[in-house]
Formats: sequence, C-alpha cells, structure tokens
Amino acid sequence: MKDFLKFTFATVVGIIMTGVLLTFLGIITLFSMASASESETQVPEGSIMMLKLNGTLTDRSQPNPLNFLAASELESYGLDDILSSIRKAKENDDIRGLYLETTYLDSGFASLQEIRQALLDFRQSGKFVVAYSDAYTQGLYYLASAADHVLLNPQGMLQWQGLAAQPVFYKGLLEKLGVEMQIFKVGTYKSAVEPWTNTAMSDANREQMDAYLGSIWSQMTDDIAQSRHLTPDQLNDAADQLMMLQPAEACVERGLVDTLIYKNDIRNYLKRLADIDEDDDLPVLGLKEMINVKKNQPKDKSGNIIAVYYAEGEIDGLMTGGMDGINSEDVIRDLRQLKEDEDVKAVVLRINSPGGSAYGSEQIWHAVSQLKEEKPVIVSMGDYAASGGYYMACNADTIVAQPTTLTGSIGIFGQVPNTKGLTDKLGITYDVAKTNRYADFGGITRPMSEGERQLMQAYVERGYDLFLTRCSEGRGISKEAMADRAQGRVWSGTMAKELGLVDELGGLDKAIKIAAAKAGIDAYTLMNYPGKLSFWSELMATDPGNYIRMKLLDGRMKDIYHQVNMLEQLDRQDYLQARMPFELRIR
Repeated sequence: MKDFLKFTFATVVGIIMTGVLLTFLGIITLFSMASASESETQVPEGSIMMLKLNGTLTDRSQPNPLNFLAASELESYGLDDILSSIRKAKENDDIRGLYLETTYLDSGFASLQEIRQALLDFRQSGKFVVAYSDAYTQGLYYLASAADHVLLNPQGMLQWQGLAAQPVFYKGLLEKLGVEMQIFKVGTYKSAVEPWTNTAMSDANREQMDAYLGSIWSQMTDDIAQSRHLTPDQLNDAADQLMMLQPAEACVERGLVDTLIYKNDIRNYLKRLADIDEDDDLPVLGLKEMINVKKNQPKDKSGNIIAVYYAEGEIDGLMTGGMDGINSEDVIRDLRQLKEDEDVKAVVLRINSPGGSAYGSEQIWHAVSQLKEEKPVIVSMGDYAASGGYYMACNADTIVAQPTTLTGSIGIFGQVPNTKGLTDKLGITYDVAKTNRYADFGGITRPMSEGERQLMQAYVERGYDLFLTRCSEGRGISKEAMADRAQGRVWSGTMAKELGLVDELGGLDKAIKIAAAKAGIDAYTLMNYPGKLSFWSELMATDPGNYIRMKLLDGRMKDIYHQVNMLEQLDRQDYLQARMPFELRIR
C-alpha cells in the first residue's frame, strides 16, 4: 500500500511539474512571437524581397497568435501588407529585386489586379521582378505575367483555359428532405435565392454571369497581352488548347513563360540577376520581414490625416448583431468619431463586401451621409462591393473600383423556410395558441398564409424602393434610369463605370489621391481604421475552439465551408437581404 501511495504521489507530482513546464514554455513562446512581430527588420545590401503566396488573402491582415495551433501549410495574407511591402522594397536602395513564388491564393480578381499594378510600379524603379511556380493557377498567372521573367518548372503546368462559375443548387436536396423555401424578391436578376428554388441558372442569371465573366476575361487577356507582347487572340487560342495538359515546353513556345527551370536552381538564377557571385550568400526577405522594414519617408508634420476605413465581410443587421464581418453598430460609431476628429480631412472607405442585411446597410448609408456633410468621403471597392456593399457606397463623393470588381446587384430579397414536409416525415407535429391573426408569423413549421405572403412581398418591395432611392439620389441618376441599372444585376467595375455606378477605375492608392485633392491638402499622414488589435488583445479575444474549426474548414475546403455556413445562418438572417446573387466562385 505504501509503494502504491509513493507511486501515485510521484505520478501526480510529475503531471503537475509537466503542466508547469509546458505553461512556462508556452509563455516564453508567446513572448518570443510578440517580440518578433514588433522588431524592426534591417535590410542587408543586395537583398531580394520574396513574395511567396500559398494561402488566403483579405483586405487587411490581423495576425492571430494561435496560428501555430493550426497544422496547415496555408498562410493568411493582408492585401495592405503586400502592397506596403512592395512599395517599401521599391524605395529601399538595398533591395535589388523581387521574387514572386506562387502556389495557391484564395483571392478575388480585383485584389490580384491591385497587386499586379504594384509589381508593375515596382519595375519602374529599374529593379527586376522574377515569378516562378510549379503550377500556375489562372489568377496567379495573371499576377505573374507582370514580371520581367516568368519561370516554370520543366515538369510543371500552367492552368490557362478561360473562366467559369459553377453555382450550387439545393432544390433537389430540399425536396428530398421535405423543406420548402418561401421566396420574396424584387429584381429580375436578383438570383441569390436561385440555389433554393432552381436546379440550374435562370436565363437572366446566365445572361449577367456571361457578361460579367466576359468582362473579367477581357481585362485579364488585355493586361497579359500587353505585358507578354502577345495578342488577346493568341491568349484565347492558348486557352482553347487547355494549356494545363500541354507539355511545359508549349508554354514557352506560345510566349506564356520565358524559361523552364527547376526550383532548386532559382537561387543561382536570382544571384546572376542581382549581380552576386554564386559562392556568396543571397539575402532574402520574406513578407513577414518586409512588414517590419522601416518606411523610407520623412514623417509628415502638417497634422492633416487621411483616414482609410476598412469594411470587409458580410453586413450584420437586426437579427445578426455581433457576427463576424461588418458590424453596423461598430462602423457607425467609428465613422461618427472620424467625422468629429478635426485632424481627419478626408475618409477613404474601403469596401470589400458581398452585402448582407438591408437594415444594417441602411444604417451605414446614413452614417456615411452624415460624414459626407463634414468632409470628403471616397469609396475604394475591393473584390466586391455588391448589393448591401453598394448600398454603403452609393452616397460617397467619389466611387473608385478596379475593372474586375464585382459591384451593383441593387436588389432585395427575403426567404423563410417551411419545414412541414420534413417534420411530417419525422412524425413531429406542432400546434399553436395565439391572440392575433399573425402572432405566430415567422414560424418555419408551416407554410405562410396568403395574407402573410402579401405583407411580406410588400415589405420587400418597400425595401427595394428605398434602396433604389438611395442609389438614385447618391449617384445623381433618375430613379427610372437607376431602375434599368438595378434589378439585382451584377456588373464588373468596367461595366459599372460606363453606367455611372462608379466614377473612376483604380485601386486604393488612386482613391487616396482623390481624397487628398478633394480635401485640398498636399501634405498628410495616412491612418488606417479600425486600429489593429495588439498581439495580446488578439490572443485574449480569440476563441481557440472556434479558431481551429475555422482553420480546418477554411483554405482549400473553402467552397464546402461557405455552403455549410450559408445553411447554418439561414435561421439568423434578417428578413430583408441585400446580398450578392450567390456565393460566386470563379475558376
């Protein structure tokens, strides 16, 4: 018995000591990570910036302290970090060139176009850009084509075949389950509800998708043709040959790439371009190091501030407060503070949103309108500013979009599921006691009555009329003419500019220049809002379980995750939705 107690006591002490040791090591690790994230990078002479892309891209990065818990090869990148790092590399005399290595990037075409423009600007300094991949996706080849030297592995591939969008439809599944989706909408092209009601795209939806894809493809082929000294016809002919199944040599013969080279030989290739002896070291700075490189510019002393406010994700509303994405209450508060700050001379509202709650969109529209009364408001659109995203933007002084930005989708819909068929199959029945005719409105265990349907449709139509009015007044276009541009139809940035929905084509830098001109200032400090959380604040705010779940389901499984997430949120959505046609995934 005594030996048993000794053994038990020793085991307990061992467990406690192990726990203390692991905790201590964890604290040391976190302190090391926090210190590394804040230390300034020193740039050795003859350095190369390496932009290695394999992960997901958002408009603005917020590094998560728990990234090390997710066993994933995919990284998370911020467009803001990438653009500022390329700019710093251009200005730094100790950096001789930029090496772009691409594997995979979950990103919209407008973000790729913005990075591509930054690479072309980088080349204006006389420094070189080299791009390499084992297997280029179409989007990443579009990005890589801006390089001086486009390299491909001799056994690699280049995906070049044209664009396609493949929406998912759930009607057959719902019928098998016994679930009916009761739909209310305004807008011939407002196809966000089609996944629940159709088994294929409607004629109107196919029309708008063909036009949108055609606009993006035309922009891509024009840009690549100019950089590669080809013609759009040559690029289309190559796409029709399904280049990913052609030998790598065919990519060289068609002028799509310059050189076939193994990855192991890249370092010596870069040394030759940088005029460094093969026996010498090649200093390489990755994105994480470049983020901490000091900017090469004197501090502005004017006191003037141009605020860049980032609004990214779905828009919350009455029933979805506190969701991830654009929290309308937070945005309203922040915009009010920017309005009251006398040092802020203009605001650039950066929108990257597919829309969401019509109620939340209206609240933000009102806050933007109030801000506009005090100082210029310039909208910069990212990958998309559609439906509710356009609602937020429509009253700005100037709207700037990339040619490939998805925008418009001016329309409203509502949907209420009816699960009676499912519950009948399961043998579950419901009854109700109520004081008034519509006391149980919104219940999903029965079909809506005719009176409820009429009231709901009228509610949707009022929401659409208000949306149309906001866009008409904001853009200075008659309501009748705006109705022709609306109907829920999506447009590319190029198409939207022709229709008067967008003022200028360009990226965030162009929006900032317009903001300075509107404010009448030459000297200013650029400030980003909302402020990023510190390492420790982000750590305390992160739910480890939810974070790991998101990481496991995100990345390469993003298609599946988005569809599952859409189903999960059905019962938490506001009745009125100003949202993109559907979860658009273009390949």
